[in-house]
Amino acid sequence: MKPDMGVLAVINKNDNRYWLEAAPNLKGKINSVAFQLKNGSHVNRQLQKDWNDLEEEAFQIVVLEQLEYEEDESKTDYREELELLKIICTDKLKEQGVKFY
Repeated sequence: MKPDMGVLAVINKNDNRYWLEAAPNLKGKINSVAFQLKNGSHVNRQLQKDWNDLEEEAFQIVVLEQLEYEEDESKTDYREELELLKIICTDKLKEQGVKFY
C-alpha cells in the first residue's frame, strides 16, 4: 500500500499562523515534524520558538490537501506535483488572510 501524500500544516492556534510542507509520506512527515518540535530541532526557528514558548497545546498538525496517485504505476516522482499543491494551498490561505512562518 502506498503512503498518503500531500500538504500538511502546523497551525499556531493563538495567532492562526501556518507553516506548510509538502510530503510524499504524510504520516511519516507528521511524525517527523512533531518529533522535531518536541525535541527543539525544527528547521523553522520562529516556529520552534513559539512551540517552546506556547507549548504543544497551542498547535495542531493537520493535512490540508492530499495528492492522488496517477493510474500509471511507473510514475514514482511526485515532487513537482507536491510543490505545486503547496503553492495552491499557500495562495488559498493568503486569500483568507492567513499569516505564515
